[in-house]
Amino acid sequence: MSSELATAPGSNLWGKLGTWLMILGTAAMAFVLCVELINILFYDPFSDEKFLFKLAGSLSGVEIGPLTYLMFGSLAVALMMGLPLAFVTGGLGVMFIYLVGDSLMLNIVPSRIFPMMTNSDLAAIPLFIFMAAMLERAGLIEEMFSVVYKWMGGLSGGLATATILASTILAAMVGVIGAAVVTMGIIALPAMLKRGYDHKIALGSIMAGGTLGILIPPSILAILYAVVAQQSVGELYLGSVLPGLLLSGLYITYVLVRSWLNPKLGPPVPVEERISLREKLILLRGLIAPLILVGLVLGLLFGGIATPVEAAGIGSFGAIVVALMHGKFSISGLREASVTTAKASAMVLWIMFGASVFVGFYILQGGQQFVTDAILGTGLSAYGILFLLMVLLVILGMFLDWVGILLLAVPIFIPIVEALEFPGLLGFPPVSGEDVVLWFGVLYLVNMQMSFLSPPFGYALFYIRGVCPPEISMGTIFKSSLVFLAIQAFGLFMCILIPGIVTWLPNQVYG
Repeated sequence: MSSELATAPGSNLWGKLGTWLMILGTAAMAFVLCVELINILFYDPFSDEKFLFKLAGSLSGVEIGPLTYLMFGSLAVALMMGLPLAFVTGGLGVMFIYLVGDSLMLNIVPSRIFPMMTNSDLAAIPLFIFMAAMLERAGLIEEMFSVVYKWMGGLSGGLATATILASTILAAMVGVIGAAVVTMGIIALPAMLKRGYDHKIALGSIMAGGTLGILIPPSILAILYAVVAQQSVGELYLGSVLPGLLLSGLYITYVLVRSWLNPKLGPPVPVEERISLREKLILLRGLIAPLILVGLVLGLLFGGIATPVEAAGIGSFGAIVVALMHGKFSISGLREASVTTAKASAMVLWIMFGASVFVGFYILQGGQQFVTDAILGTGLSAYGILFLLMVLLVILGMFLDWVGILLLAVPIFIPIVEALEFPGLLGFPPVSGEDVVLWFGVLYLVNMQMSFLSPPFGYALFYIRGVCPPEISMGTIFKSSLVFLAIQAFGLFMCILIPGIVTWLPNQVYG
């Protein structure tokens, strides 16, 4: 029946029409490019002479308001067509530079990219990704969950609690979200479903715990924010520690309270399967090496002894040593970790280059002032504007990935936040001027956690879908995210209400 429908006259006609439209569109684009190439090569760019037509500078008289709609509208259409963000932002950036200016104005492109190529902090990204990939392939994540699972399994909701605890430790080992959600989904979900756990608690604990890698050091996103906002990576890492632990504690509290009120939601492990305290202590030996590695990396970074790149390099080498100590090192595993690192790093860097060109040109055209005037012109208070920015970030998180949001929105939002004063809410202390960018950075990281759980396009929802049994519907996954999304929103509100949660630790360490 399906094959008959596929070959129906109507569907065949639409298929041919789509093919011809694509051919015509490609031919038209090739013709335009040829004409423009002739203009560039054989005609003076400063004169009115041209071959057939000339697109360079055709939008030079467009005001920043209509240009904003054109640029971001084109971006939205291209992304809805399924085109990759890295090449969409870069391609549109180059196109609008040429349409608004001329071929000489394209010199903006290398001037935007080169400073990023020479930024040493970005070298920490592939090193931390390699550290995560190496630890994952060494089987240490499964071993870690097994230890925590056997320690916590006797409690009502103990497996979900163990999942969140293991995810918190995992977040301190890796800075990559997808790997954490998928890995914990493969390891922890079958164990919870086998014990009869409520699907919403099981799925929610995996997704919420897995997203802690955005916030808890060594977060890759924190490094990128520090580069874009010209902040200290060490300060941002320190500022995100307490909010990360706060969210982890809130997740665990919710699971334990719900399971205590209704034990059927999270049944404990049967008595006969539990182990003694002596056996539990023996199991901890397997966690000593990876925990020492994480403590060493973060200690060197927080103490100012090593730069982020040096700490990441030590962590990468230490991951290989830990794999050797556990007898899990192999050349094939090393090769797979290296390939994973190259792919992930290339994705991040291409998005950075493309988005930097797009946003950089928009800011040079006066886009920063346009957006600032529009937001400040709403008449909202400083906290009202902050709330508006947070809502915009959540909405963007439903459609874009975290790197794209960072590079498209944060360069525009930071000057707005810096122009505001935050006198404190409900009698709590204000945010001092020198701490505003740091404080907003951690709020942004918490917000990105929310975007990963936000239906309908939150990335964690689809990561977990890939490892769920077929009987669990997408609707169940959506519903399971809502409570934990509310917990994240509460954690975000606490960081806004009590800014010391973010700023206290960096101020204690760095003064």
